[in-house]
Amino acid sequence: MQQSNVERFTSTGFILTAIGSSIGLGNMWKFPYITGQYGGAAFFLLFIVCLLIVGLPVLLAEMAIGRSGRGNGVTSFLALSSNNKKWGSLGFISVLAAFLVLSFYSVVAGWTMHYAVLSFSDLLYTDHLFTERFTNFTAGYMPLMWQTVAMVGTGIVVGRGISGGIEKFNKILVPGLVIILIILMGRALTLPNAMAGVEFFLKPDFSKLTAESALVALGHAFFSLSLGMGIMITYGSYMKKQQSLKSAVFAVGVGDLLYALIAGLIIFPTSFAYNIEPTQGAGLAFMALPAAFAAMPFGHLFGGLFFLLLAIAALTSAVSILEVPVAYAMGKWKWTRVKATVITTFACFLVGALSALSGTSLLADFTLFGKSFMDLVDFLTSNILLPFGGLIVTIFAGYAWKQVRQDTGIDGAWFKWWMFLLRYIAPVLILAILLYSAGILNFFN
Repeated sequence: MQQSNVERFTSTGFILTAIGSSIGLGNMWKFPYITGQYGGAAFFLLFIVCLLIVGLPVLLAEMAIGRSGRGNGVTSFLALSSNNKKWGSLGFISVLAAFLVLSFYSVVAGWTMHYAVLSFSDLLYTDHLFTERFTNFTAGYMPLMWQTVAMVGTGIVVGRGISGGIEKFNKILVPGLVIILIILMGRALTLPNAMAGVEFFLKPDFSKLTAESALVALGHAFFSLSLGMGIMITYGSYMKKQQSLKSAVFAVGVGDLLYALIAGLIIFPTSFAYNIEPTQGAGLAFMALPAAFAAMPFGHLFGGLFFLLLAIAALTSAVSILEVPVAYAMGKWKWTRVKATVITTFACFLVGALSALSGTSLLADFTLFGKSFMDLVDFLTSNILLPFGGLIVTIFAGYAWKQVRQDTGIDGAWFKWWMFLLRYIAPVLILAILLYSAGILNFFN
């Protein structure tokens, strides 16, 4: 099912947009602490290996499927499988995953925007009760307002199209994000005792590398590239035929690595300078680090930049995620982009509102399998739907796509190596990620 009269990314625009998609919230608070927990630089090297053998091959497969199929996860699978409806149905999993991810991701994006405003205005540091402030905030109704802001902003960008919306948005925000990263890294590295944090982050401890750490590295390599949601399939459909897939994949991989590295060079020096435990996940950003910003000179400014950085990372990813169900709606029901964006954004907002209100008295008592609504959607998508979606991509590209060599434009040793990874290595490892993330493969505990 070929697209006609569809906008295309410029080469630079595609790479910046793909990097913006892969740069998310998880790398800022998750990657530093799992690196410190599993051996510092030893884990970082393991992460690079996992990127090379799983992350980048699957990323290349998603881009190639989208560019050749010229559609979203459903239409591309149909087009490249001689209209096999079973593959189309499997492709829908990525659309569903993207929709559900955005429903709660927009809530966290709203948190970052709220905290950026609080920090720049210095209101965040008036009483130093950072844990209580975050607890009270998430137990109230303000997150719903900020989720609305995040969803409306995301919808406006997507509704403006590829060149005038998504590409322009990323061309402005991704370079801005890089500037903020450098400023915050410079501030972090000049804090007292910062070098102890750097040593903890970058000193290799190979004794901490275990089978569990390998699965953690595999999972992070997979998720940090936004795989399994059909984002790169959808974006690949907007690529120009003459753009090099290998160059695009390399650029995105390097961008992801650099972001993870700089995130560690921000979090660990700051944590060591102010005796903060850097293993708190979201709590690190919203409860622990504000205490550090309160203690440093011009902390409201650097804290504001930090939360602005998180907001940019969240919104560039949110735009990419929203494009997946919007592209599906346009292809499925022949809606205009504006109509598809408005309806999809509103539907996603309604589902996300349940996550935004999870901490309030309305939904505080609602749990399923011991999880709040927000935690349940997070678990379902991150631990089941995304790795399952990635597994489908590897099997489709490795076994079901007949014209794969011709359509990807990859020849010789590159193609043989890529196909070997997709057929024999990546599926096994992604299945291990799926089983481990879902709690089924728990023999480590």
